[in-house]
Amino acid sequence: MRHYCMSQQVWAAQALESFDAVVQATEGFRSRAGQRLMAEQVARTFSTATLGKVDEESGEDAPTRSIAVIQAGTGVGKSLAYCAPAIALALSRGTRVLISTATVALQEQLVNKDLPALAALMPQPFKFALAKGRGRYVCKLKLDRLAGTGEAEEEGEDDLFAEEEAAARAKRPRHETEARIQFYSTMAQTLSKGAWDGDRDSLDTPPEPEVWSPVAAEGASCTGKHCPAFSQCTYYDKRKELVGAQVIVANHDLLLSSLGARVLPELDNCLLVLDEAHHLPSTALDQFACSMDLSRITWIERLSSRGLRIGALLEVEEIADIPKHSAQLRQTLQDLARIVMDVYGAQLKSQPSAWGPARVRVPRGELPEQLIAPLGLLAASAEGFLDALRAISKALRAEMRDKPDEAKRLSTLYAQIGMLAPRLEELHATAQLLLQDAPEGAVPAAKWFTLEVDGDFIVVKAHASPILPGTTLRNHLWSAVRGAVLTSATLTSCGHFDFFLREAGLHGDEAATTLEVPSPFNYAAQGTLIAAETRADPKNAAQFTAEMVDALLHDIARVEYGALVLFTSREQMRQAVDALPTAMRSVVLVQNALPRTQLLKRHRERVENGEPSVIFGMQSFGEGLDLPGRLCESVFITKLPFAPPDDPVGEARAEWLRAVGRDPFSELVVPATAIRLAQWVGRAIRTEDDQAHVYCYDKRLTRTSYGQRLLKGLPPFALEQRAPL
Repeated sequence: MRHYCMSQQVWAAQALESFDAVVQATEGFRSRAGQRLMAEQVARTFSTATLGKVDEESGEDAPTRSIAVIQAGTGVGKSLAYCAPAIALALSRGTRVLISTATVALQEQLVNKDLPALAALMPQPFKFALAKGRGRYVCKLKLDRLAGTGEAEEEGEDDLFAEEEAAARAKRPRHETEARIQFYSTMAQTLSKGAWDGDRDSLDTPPEPEVWSPVAAEGASCTGKHCPAFSQCTYYDKRKELVGAQVIVANHDLLLSSLGARVLPELDNCLLVLDEAHHLPSTALDQFACSMDLSRITWIERLSSRGLRIGALLEVEEIADIPKHSAQLRQTLQDLARIVMDVYGAQLKSQPSAWGPARVRVPRGELPEQLIAPLGLLAASAEGFLDALRAISKALRAEMRDKPDEAKRLSTLYAQIGMLAPRLEELHATAQLLLQDAPEGAVPAAKWFTLEVDGDFIVVKAHASPILPGTTLRNHLWSAVRGAVLTSATLTSCGHFDFFLREAGLHGDEAATTLEVPSPFNYAAQGTLIAAETRADPKNAAQFTAEMVDALLHDIARVEYGALVLFTSREQMRQAVDALPTAMRSVVLVQNALPRTQLLKRHRERVENGEPSVIFGMQSFGEGLDLPGRLCESVFITKLPFAPPDDPVGEARAEWLRAVGRDPFSELVVPATAIRLAQWVGRAIRTEDDQAHVYCYDKRLTRTSYGQRLLKGLPPFALEQRAPL
């Protein structure tokens, strides 16, 4: 044990030496005390974690878990502060570093910029690789089929098209269908010539989801090494790069979706860094939520016929019950849709369709009695059907192994099952979560139903989700992790870590320590926060928006270079765009009017040419944008960024908190808003030379007690209050 403790000290010291050497060798070196402090915490955390298998029965000590939660203010240089010591420790300990981010943009910054620069400076060589979800890569077989360049005419191939894609093709104008085929054909040619690597994100203009989805790779229909296009598969080529890499850069979605799947390094035997960690709780809720369509059910018959046909070819005995399960599923889904409309139809039909699908949430997660039996029947039928499909898949894999010369035919059969099987799995998971009863005092799941019109069809869906991300993360992630660093510029809320620790499942975890590393910027000298009040109450949306837009137009008319305006709703942004005078319309760039990369490029060009340029954006522009200097001299926050009031998971959680005597506004809404507001404000000062103004038109920031809490979580700008114009 003493020897191990000495090793920990040596590992930590060596890791810091590597960090110091890199910093001193970096061009334009500037000593940052906060960065060094963060590097020390990273080295200490990763040197003390026990990695690998531990045999406690043989007398070995229980493994030591070590987790650091580090808030590193803008300008600290957190990427270097965690990369250099983590990589040095991984090389010393013979393990790997897994870095997970929330956005593809940061993934690519690390892989294309930060890690190559670090590799050139560190004394020991290391390899790094990018890991993305399978769906971000193209499936060559699907692409060739849709492009009409290969197997489209073979018998049964067209059966691979998704039901929605086939229906969409039938309704699409001929010229649009031809344009889509031409698009896929060009994509296939570019791929075959090696001018494109098959990664959706590396296309000049990434396609819309409905265009990409039909050609995206997916696990359920993939036969791996048995696929006839395996040797040309982009996804598996990228997977090979992961094998020899000491540093793998993934994202939170992939991390959580691949738990236990051996896609990424095993979490008990690697060093895990979670950057942009404030996104982890929301990603966890998204990952473990599920839904099912109660109305569009013809896919069940198609899956049944495929299962029977393929199962019979392979002489799989388990297919005998497929017709029974299929018929039961179709009937039960129809019954459920009817019961949902009987119980909730009046509420669903009374909601305006312009605001998206109508929605009704089940209070306290307690389903009406008449839904319980059909859902139980649905879950049982789905499970029986899935068992039969698993038997078919197992037989197909064995056949592919034994008859490699028939791989192409067998891969097609596998894909025909795999295209639709995930819907059955989702149906089964949703039914189970809907049936989940919360014992007295336990936390219920959020459960809700939606209704929307799709062409001539009325579509009813059922949804369910956990409501506490912390519990989900504690059960699924932290139980497997030994050493981790979670970092972001915004992990404290209203000046405390408590909210994030609860959300992330680390509150009360003895392995977790916290550290706040302040930004090196002099915010009081570099920026001003202008609390620009309105006469109207922000809760009165119509009056407030009208008055706010007038004040906003007055202020942005004086913008000389770059500015960013952040809105809390599309309607609010629409009203501001409609109110723009003609002379100002050429100055404003509106989110979604152009692809994000093109919009930002145009903004930079305008500012560099000495012209004013103002970006109108919403939540996704409120973080991750790095617009230093003149590119963003003013940030305008139109309203405090509270979460949408109609979020069913948030509603269910607030209901539960009230039921146990707690205040959801103080405990949940304010802390979450504080983190979002700090991110928005963080767009203003990006370097030590920046000068910027932040405008907030919501008087609740200075006039309410919770507003004072929000202010405590913001950088210490000089505060200037402005009376209504």
